[in-house]
Amino acid sequence: MKKNLFFMMLLLPAMAMQSYAQTRKADPALLRKADETLQFAARQYKLMMTHVPDSVLPRTTNTKNGSLVTSKSNWWTSGFYPGTTWYLYEYTKDPAFKAEAIKRMELVKKEQYNTHTHDLGFMMYCPFGNALRITGDTAYQSILLTSARSLVTRFNPTVGCIKSWDHGTWKFPVIIDNMMNLELLTWATRVSGDKQFEKIARTHANTTMKNHFRPDYSSYHVIDYDPATGAVLAKKTHQGAADSSAWSRGQAWGLYGYTLMYRDTKDKAYLQQARHIADYILNNPNMPADLIPYWDFNAPGIPNALRDVSAAAVTASALLELSRYTKNADGKRYWAAAEKMLTNLCSPAYLAKEGENNDFILMHSVGSLPHDSEVDVPLTYADYYFVEALMRYKEWTK
Repeated sequence: MKKNLFFMMLLLPAMAMQSYAQTRKADPALLRKADETLQFAARQYKLMMTHVPDSVLPRTTNTKNGSLVTSKSNWWTSGFYPGTTWYLYEYTKDPAFKAEAIKRMELVKKEQYNTHTHDLGFMMYCPFGNALRITGDTAYQSILLTSARSLVTRFNPTVGCIKSWDHGTWKFPVIIDNMMNLELLTWATRVSGDKQFEKIARTHANTTMKNHFRPDYSSYHVIDYDPATGAVLAKKTHQGAADSSAWSRGQAWGLYGYTLMYRDTKDKAYLQQARHIADYILNNPNMPADLIPYWDFNAPGIPNALRDVSAAAVTASALLELSRYTKNADGKRYWAAAEKMLTNLCSPAYLAKEGENNDFILMHSVGSLPHDSEVDVPLTYADYYFVEALMRYKEWTK
């Protein structure tokens, strides 16, 4: 028991209560709605368990015929479904969710050796990190440490970043999404004592802070580097409206990434960066009144452009955590914004009807509009961060 407690303390998850973090006053109506929505989510995912073939993971919905789209374990979203089922097990204590999570993790486990992707944080930490945190079973630790070792093989010390993609015409592309995978590395240092993992995470975060952000703290999507010199070759987008635009989920990844880096390192530069990104998002003149952002803050056709619910879910979860590290009026403002986002995500405008939506929880996300891929559909990671945000709201209120 003491051994398990020791490793759970080392894990230091976002869900844990930290001594330096603040609780916030709850909105009783939202607390009730959070419970109702989590109960609904559990019922939806009970249906999903019966509909997803045993050899694959749920991903989204086919825009042409409405059928379920699944993925193999090497797709970047493979860890979200078992991660969400762990959250639902934590909420319901229903052993069926635990069994489902373990079953699907068996499919993903081999990706711990995958050195051809930067997404190992998503793929491995979301399910296996939650499994370790919730169960205390240290068997998951070695899988995560192997995953961290695989991830750091993609680090180039000359560039100061972990390479994101091996495809395309890029020399050494780094995307803002990569900030989300650093949590695996900070965890690995806490557990193993090897400071190199956190050093790489910090170096990547610092290089990204230097090159990915404009003066207004909006983010480019892709920075291409010269791997031999570390020089910036190009500042581009891949999923946004334009190279100069602010792709909304990219802003959310940055916000969440720097918030978690502050949590894990206590480096105030990361807290300041997270606050700047939050202020850019919340003060943006193109942010809709319900705080569910357009797929790009500079999307053509605003106010008739599509929303991206996945960006809202990631942002809401990040704002809840950022609020806990931010005092006075700003902290309350971040918390209130997250509450408004969650309230609206729980509404019929974005929440699916029971038994519909291929059993996903949320509707109206956008994967990559420029590629006509996953447009105005449910997405597995939107569900993950939405459930995480609801769980955080219940955990962090007084």
